[in-house]
Amino acid sequence: MGYRVAVAGATGAVGRELLRILAERNFPVDEVVALASPRSVGKEISFGDKKVLKVQNLETFDFKGWDIALFSPGGEVSAVYAPKAAAAGCVVIDNTSHFRMEPGIPLVVPEVNAKALKKARRGIIANPNCSTAQMVVALKPLHDLFKIKRIVVSTYQAVSGAGKDGMDELFGQTKGTFVNDPPTVAQFTKQIAFNVIPHIDRFMDDGATKEEWKMAVETRKILDPDIQVLATCVRVPVFIGHSEAISIECEKPIDLKKAREALRKAPGVILRDEREDGGYVTPIECVGEDATYVSRLRIDPTVENGLALWCVSDNLRKGAALNAVQIAESLVEQGLLKDGALLPVKE
Repeated sequence: MGYRVAVAGATGAVGRELLRILAERNFPVDEVVALASPRSVGKEISFGDKKVLKVQNLETFDFKGWDIALFSPGGEVSAVYAPKAAAAGCVVIDNTSHFRMEPGIPLVVPEVNAKALKKARRGIIANPNCSTAQMVVALKPLHDLFKIKRIVVSTYQAVSGAGKDGMDELFGQTKGTFVNDPPTVAQFTKQIAFNVIPHIDRFMDDGATKEEWKMAVETRKILDPDIQVLATCVRVPVFIGHSEAISIECEKPIDLKKAREALRKAPGVILRDEREDGGYVTPIECVGEDATYVSRLRIDPTVENGLALWCVSDNLRKGAALNAVQIAESLVEQGLLKDGALLPVKE
Protein backbone atom coordinates (compact mmCIF):
# COMPACT_ATOMS: atom_id res chain seq x y z
CA MET A 1 0.00 0.00 0.00
CA GLY A 2 1.24 3.47 -0.85
CA TYR A 3 0.53 6.78 0.83
CA ARG A 4 -0.31 10.28 -0.29
CA VAL A 5 2.39 12.55 1.11
CA ALA A 6 2.52 16.36 1.23
CA VAL A 7 5.74 18.27 1.86
CA ALA A 8 5.15 21.78 3.23
CA GLY A 9 8.03 24.23 2.92
CA ALA A 10 9.25 22.23 -0.06
CA THR A 11 11.42 24.99 -1.55
CA GLY A 12 13.58 25.42 1.57
CA ALA A 13 16.77 23.50 2.36
CA VAL A 14 15.01 21.01 4.63
CA GLY A 15 12.01 20.69 2.31
CA ARG A 16 14.22 19.76 -0.63
CA GLU A 17 16.04 17.27 1.58
CA LEU A 18 12.71 15.75 2.64
CA LEU A 19 11.81 15.09 -0.99
CA ARG A 20 15.27 13.71 -1.72
CA ILE A 21 15.17 11.32 1.25
CA LEU A 22 11.64 10.11 0.55
CA ALA A 23 12.87 9.07 -2.90
CA GLU A 24 16.21 7.66 -1.68
CA ARG A 25 14.60 5.44 0.93
CA ASN A 26 11.79 4.31 -1.38
CA PHE A 27 9.11 5.38 1.06
CA PRO A 28 5.82 3.86 -0.17
CA VAL A 29 4.44 6.94 -1.91
CA ASP A 30 1.49 6.74 -4.29
CA GLU A 31 1.34 10.50 -4.70
CA VAL A 32 3.46 13.41 -3.47
CA VAL A 33 2.80 17.15 -3.52
CA ALA A 34 5.19 20.05 -2.89
CA LEU A 35 3.70 22.97 -0.94
CA ALA A 36 5.09 26.42 -0.19
CA SER A 37 4.07 30.06 0.13
CA PRO A 38 2.16 31.85 -2.66
CA ARG A 39 5.37 33.44 -4.00
CA SER A 40 6.76 29.98 -4.81
CA VAL A 41 3.67 28.60 -6.56
CA GLY A 42 4.50 27.19 -9.98
CA LYS A 43 8.19 26.66 -9.30
CA GLU A 44 9.51 23.24 -10.22
CA ILE A 45 11.26 20.97 -7.72
CA SER A 46 12.74 17.50 -8.15
CA PHE A 47 11.44 14.33 -6.56
CA GLY A 48 13.76 11.43 -7.25
CA ASP A 49 15.72 11.12 -10.47
CA LYS A 50 12.89 11.59 -12.94
CA LYS A 51 9.85 13.25 -11.39
CA VAL A 52 9.44 17.03 -11.26
CA LEU A 53 6.78 18.59 -9.03
CA LYS A 54 5.14 21.98 -9.49
CA VAL A 55 4.85 23.80 -6.19
CA GLN A 56 1.31 24.39 -4.94
CA ASN A 57 -0.01 26.96 -2.46
CA LEU A 58 0.08 25.77 1.16
CA GLU A 59 -2.42 28.45 2.17
CA THR A 60 -5.22 27.09 -0.04
CA PHE A 61 -4.31 23.38 -0.14
CA ASP A 62 -6.99 20.87 0.96
CA PHE A 63 -5.40 18.11 3.06
CA LYS A 64 -8.48 15.92 3.07
CA GLY A 65 -7.58 12.50 1.67
CA TRP A 66 -3.85 12.96 2.24
CA ASP A 67 -2.13 10.58 4.65
CA ILE A 68 1.09 12.27 5.80
CA ALA A 69 2.27 15.88 5.77
CA LEU A 70 5.94 16.63 6.39
CA PHE A 71 6.10 20.25 7.55
CA SER A 72 9.13 22.54 7.45
CA PRO A 73 7.79 26.00 6.55
CA GLY A 74 8.78 27.86 9.74
CA GLY A 75 7.16 27.87 13.17
CA GLU A 76 4.60 30.61 12.58
CA VAL A 77 3.36 28.95 9.41
CA SER A 78 3.22 25.49 11.00
CA ALA A 79 1.23 26.95 13.89
CA VAL A 80 -1.53 27.90 11.45
CA TYR A 81 -1.54 25.11 8.87
CA ALA A 82 -0.39 21.98 10.74
CA PRO A 83 -3.56 21.86 12.89
CA LYS A 84 -5.67 22.38 9.75
CA ALA A 85 -3.95 19.42 8.07
CA ALA A 86 -4.40 17.26 11.18
CA ALA A 87 -8.07 18.22 11.44
CA ALA A 88 -8.50 17.01 7.85
CA GLY A 89 -7.27 13.55 8.89
CA CYS A 90 -3.66 13.93 7.74
CA VAL A 91 -0.84 12.98 10.14
CA VAL A 92 1.56 15.92 10.46
CA ILE A 93 5.27 15.45 11.19
CA ASP A 94 6.49 18.95 11.99
CA ASN A 95 10.13 20.03 11.81
CA THR A 96 9.66 23.39 13.51
CA SER A 97 9.94 24.12 17.23
CA HIS A 98 6.31 25.21 17.59
CA PHE A 99 4.74 21.97 18.88
CA ARG A 100 7.69 20.25 20.51
CA MET A 101 6.83 20.85 24.15
CA GLU A 102 3.05 20.72 23.86
CA PRO A 103 1.26 17.96 25.85
CA GLY A 104 -0.21 15.21 23.71
CA ILE A 105 2.29 15.81 20.90
CA PRO A 106 5.13 13.28 20.88
CA LEU A 107 8.67 14.50 20.32
CA VAL A 108 10.33 11.60 18.56
CA VAL A 109 13.70 10.27 17.48
CA PRO A 110 12.86 6.76 16.24
CA GLU A 111 16.10 5.13 17.43
CA VAL A 112 15.36 6.44 20.93
CA ASN A 113 11.62 6.63 21.64
CA ALA A 114 9.58 5.30 18.71
CA LYS A 115 7.00 3.89 21.13
CA ALA A 116 5.96 7.46 21.96
CA LEU A 117 4.20 7.59 18.59
CA LYS A 118 1.40 5.50 20.07
CA LYS A 119 0.65 8.34 22.47
CA ALA A 120 -0.14 10.87 19.74
CA ARG A 121 -3.58 12.35 20.34
CA ARG A 122 -3.77 15.38 18.08
CA GLY A 123 -2.54 14.09 14.74
CA ILE A 124 0.74 16.02 15.06
CA ILE A 125 4.19 14.62 15.80
CA ALA A 126 7.15 16.90 16.49
CA ASN A 127 10.68 16.55 15.16
CA PRO A 128 13.31 17.70 17.69
CA ASN A 129 15.97 20.36 17.34
CA CYS A 130 18.85 19.23 15.10
CA SER A 131 21.44 19.39 17.87
CA THR A 132 19.19 17.45 20.26
CA ALA A 133 18.46 14.70 17.73
CA GLN A 134 22.04 13.64 17.17
CA MET A 135 22.91 13.89 20.86
CA VAL A 136 20.13 11.60 22.08
CA VAL A 137 20.93 9.04 19.35
CA ALA A 138 24.51 8.92 20.64
CA LEU A 139 23.52 8.88 24.31
CA LYS A 140 20.62 6.40 24.30
CA PRO A 141 22.81 3.25 24.43
CA LEU A 142 24.96 4.82 27.16
CA HIS A 143 21.89 5.83 29.18
CA ASP A 144 20.56 2.27 28.95
CA LEU A 145 23.87 0.97 30.34
CA PHE A 146 24.89 3.52 32.93
CA LYS A 147 21.83 5.80 33.54
CA ILE A 148 22.91 9.34 32.74
CA LYS A 149 22.30 11.95 35.46
CA ARG A 150 23.88 15.03 33.91
CA ILE A 151 25.01 16.18 30.47
CA VAL A 152 27.37 19.06 29.70
CA VAL A 153 27.52 19.72 25.96
CA SER A 154 29.16 22.30 23.73
CA THR A 155 27.86 22.40 20.18
CA TYR A 156 29.60 23.59 17.02
CA GLN A 157 26.68 24.19 14.69
CA ALA A 158 26.83 24.67 10.93
CA VAL A 159 25.35 27.74 9.26
CA SER A 160 22.85 25.60 7.34
CA GLY A 161 20.96 25.45 10.63
CA ALA A 162 20.01 29.05 9.85
CA GLY A 163 18.81 28.08 6.36
CA LYS A 164 19.95 29.06 2.89
CA ASP A 165 20.46 32.69 3.88
CA GLY A 166 22.92 31.63 6.56
CA MET A 167 24.90 29.57 4.06
CA ASP A 168 24.90 32.45 1.60
CA GLU A 169 26.21 34.81 4.28
CA LEU A 170 29.13 32.54 5.12
CA PHE A 171 29.96 32.14 1.42
CA GLY A 172 29.74 35.87 0.74
CA GLN A 173 31.86 36.86 3.74
CA THR A 174 34.50 34.23 2.96
CA LYS A 175 34.79 35.33 -0.65
CA GLY A 176 34.82 38.98 0.38
CA THR A 177 37.77 38.43 2.70
CA PHE A 178 40.02 37.64 -0.25
CA VAL A 179 39.03 40.71 -2.26
CA ASN A 180 39.05 43.07 0.73
CA ASP A 181 35.28 43.66 0.77
CA PRO A 182 33.85 44.58 4.19
CA PRO A 183 31.62 41.79 5.54
CA THR A 184 27.85 42.19 5.41
CA VAL A 185 26.27 40.94 8.66
CA ALA A 186 22.57 40.11 8.42
CA GLN A 187 21.73 36.56 9.47
CA PHE A 188 24.09 36.36 12.43
CA THR A 189 24.98 38.80 15.20
CA LYS A 190 28.63 39.05 14.14
CA GLN A 191 30.81 38.06 11.20
CA ILE A 192 30.66 34.26 10.84
CA ALA A 193 33.47 33.74 8.31
CA PHE A 194 36.73 32.83 10.11
CA ASN A 195 34.91 33.29 13.42
CA VAL A 196 32.72 31.48 15.96
CA ILE A 197 29.63 32.98 17.60
CA PRO A 198 28.46 31.70 21.03
CA HIS A 199 24.88 32.73 20.35
CA ILE A 200 22.08 30.82 18.59
CA ASP A 201 18.47 32.03 18.87
CA ARG A 202 17.43 34.67 21.39
CA PHE A 203 18.69 35.19 24.94
CA MET A 204 16.47 34.17 27.85
CA ASP A 205 16.21 35.68 31.33
CA ASP A 206 18.70 33.25 32.90
CA GLY A 207 21.43 34.05 30.35
CA ALA A 208 20.98 30.90 28.30
CA THR A 209 19.94 31.13 24.67
CA LYS A 210 16.74 29.50 23.49
CA GLU A 211 18.79 26.95 21.50
CA GLU A 212 20.46 25.89 24.75
CA TRP A 213 17.09 25.73 26.50
CA LYS A 214 15.72 23.56 23.68
CA MET A 215 18.50 21.04 24.11
CA ALA A 216 17.75 20.71 27.81
CA VAL A 217 13.97 20.42 27.71
CA GLU A 218 13.86 18.30 24.55
CA THR A 219 16.42 15.82 25.90
CA ARG A 220 14.32 15.37 29.02
CA LYS A 221 11.15 14.82 26.99
CA ILE A 222 12.80 12.32 24.63
CA LEU A 223 15.32 10.47 26.79
CA ASP A 224 14.60 10.87 30.51
CA PRO A 225 12.80 13.62 32.49
CA ASP A 226 15.39 13.42 35.30
CA ILE A 227 18.49 14.24 33.25
CA GLN A 228 20.07 17.63 33.86
CA VAL A 229 21.53 19.37 30.81
CA LEU A 230 23.91 22.31 30.48
CA ALA A 231 24.43 23.34 26.86
CA THR A 232 26.56 26.00 25.21
CA CYS A 233 25.55 26.39 21.57
CA VAL A 234 28.01 27.94 19.15
CA ARG A 235 27.66 28.82 15.45
CA VAL A 236 30.79 27.96 13.46
CA PRO A 237 31.88 28.66 9.85
CA VAL A 238 30.92 25.20 8.56
CA PHE A 239 28.28 24.83 5.86
CA ILE A 240 26.76 21.45 6.83
CA GLY A 241 27.32 19.16 9.81
CA HIS A 242 26.86 19.83 13.51
CA SER A 243 29.53 18.74 16.00
CA GLU A 244 29.19 18.26 19.75
CA ALA A 245 31.63 17.74 22.60
CA ILE A 246 29.65 15.89 25.28
CA SER A 247 30.49 14.99 28.86
CA ILE A 248 28.12 12.80 30.85
CA GLU A 249 27.89 11.93 34.53
CA CYS A 250 26.17 8.63 35.29
CA GLU A 251 24.71 6.74 38.23
CA LYS A 252 26.64 3.53 37.48
CA PRO A 253 30.40 3.04 37.04
CA ILE A 254 31.61 3.40 33.46
CA ASP A 255 32.94 0.34 31.66
CA LEU A 256 34.64 1.68 28.54
CA LYS A 257 34.62 -1.67 26.75
CA LYS A 258 30.88 -2.09 27.30
CA ALA A 259 30.29 1.49 26.21
CA ARG A 260 32.09 0.86 22.92
CA GLU A 261 30.20 -2.40 22.35
CA ALA A 262 26.85 -0.71 22.98
CA LEU A 263 27.64 2.14 20.60
CA ARG A 264 28.76 -0.28 17.87
CA LYS A 265 25.42 -2.10 18.09
CA ALA A 266 23.22 0.99 18.49
CA PRO A 267 20.87 1.88 15.60
CA GLY A 268 21.83 5.08 13.82
CA VAL A 269 25.33 5.22 15.39
CA ILE A 270 28.72 4.57 13.82
CA LEU A 271 31.62 4.44 16.26
CA ARG A 272 35.02 5.50 14.94
CA ASP A 273 37.26 5.82 17.95
CA GLU A 274 40.89 5.37 16.97
CA ARG A 275 43.48 6.98 19.20
CA GLU A 276 45.67 8.19 16.38
CA ASP A 277 45.90 11.10 13.96
CA GLY A 278 42.66 11.28 11.96
CA GLY A 279 41.00 8.49 13.94
CA TYR A 280 37.79 10.48 14.44
CA VAL A 281 35.02 11.94 12.27
CA THR A 282 34.69 15.63 11.42
CA PRO A 283 31.62 17.42 10.05
CA ILE A 284 32.82 17.55 6.46
CA GLU A 285 32.96 13.74 6.46
CA CYS A 286 29.37 13.30 7.61
CA VAL A 287 27.70 15.37 4.88
CA GLY A 288 25.14 13.29 3.04
CA GLU A 289 25.36 10.48 5.60
CA ASP A 290 22.49 9.18 7.73
CA ALA A 291 24.45 8.12 10.81
CA THR A 292 25.48 9.95 13.94
CA TYR A 293 29.23 9.39 14.28
CA VAL A 294 30.82 9.00 17.71
CA SER A 295 34.55 9.47 18.35
CA ARG A 296 37.00 10.46 21.13
CA LEU A 297 35.38 8.16 23.72
CA ARG A 298 37.22 8.43 27.04
CA ILE A 299 36.76 8.40 30.81
CA ASP A 300 36.19 11.81 32.42
CA PRO A 301 38.31 11.68 35.61
CA THR A 302 36.96 14.96 36.98
CA VAL A 303 33.59 13.52 38.07
CA GLU A 304 32.41 10.21 39.45
CA ASN A 305 31.21 7.87 36.68
CA GLY A 306 32.07 10.34 33.93
CA LEU A 307 32.48 9.79 30.20
CA ALA A 308 33.40 12.19 27.38
CA LEU A 309 32.79 11.85 23.65
CA TRP A 310 32.61 13.70 20.34
CA CYS A 311 29.73 13.30 17.90
CA VAL A 312 28.96 14.70 14.46
CA SER A 313 25.98 14.41 12.14
CA ASP A 314 24.53 15.98 8.99
CA ASN A 315 22.10 18.49 10.49
CA LEU A 316 19.95 18.66 7.35
CA ARG A 317 19.48 14.89 7.38
CA LYS A 318 19.39 13.34 10.86
CA GLY A 319 18.84 16.74 12.39
CA ALA A 320 15.74 17.38 10.29
CA ALA A 321 14.62 15.65 7.09
CA LEU A 322 15.87 12.11 7.68
CA ASN A 323 14.42 11.99 11.18
CA ALA A 324 11.03 13.13 9.87
CA VAL A 325 10.99 10.43 7.19
CA GLN A 326 12.09 7.85 9.76
CA ILE A 327 9.12 8.88 11.91
CA ALA A 328 6.83 8.25 8.93
CA GLU A 329 8.49 4.86 8.40
CA SER A 330 8.00 4.01 12.06
CA LEU A 331 4.31 4.91 11.86
CA VAL A 332 3.98 2.43 9.02
CA GLU A 333 6.03 -0.27 10.77
CA GLN A 334 3.96 0.02 13.96
CA GLY A 335 0.69 -0.18 12.05
CA LEU A 336 -0.35 3.31 13.05
CA LEU A 337 -1.27 4.20 9.49
CA LYS A 338 -3.94 2.02 7.93
CA ASP A 339 -6.17 2.98 5.04
CA GLY A 340 -4.84 6.50 5.36
CA ALA A 341 -4.06 8.51 8.47
CA LEU A 342 -5.76 7.01 11.50
CA LEU A 343 -4.09 8.93 14.29
CA PRO A 344 -7.05 10.53 16.06
CA VAL A 345 -7.40 14.27 16.33
CA LYS A 346 -8.75 15.11 19.78
CA GLU A 347 -8.77 18.64 21.02
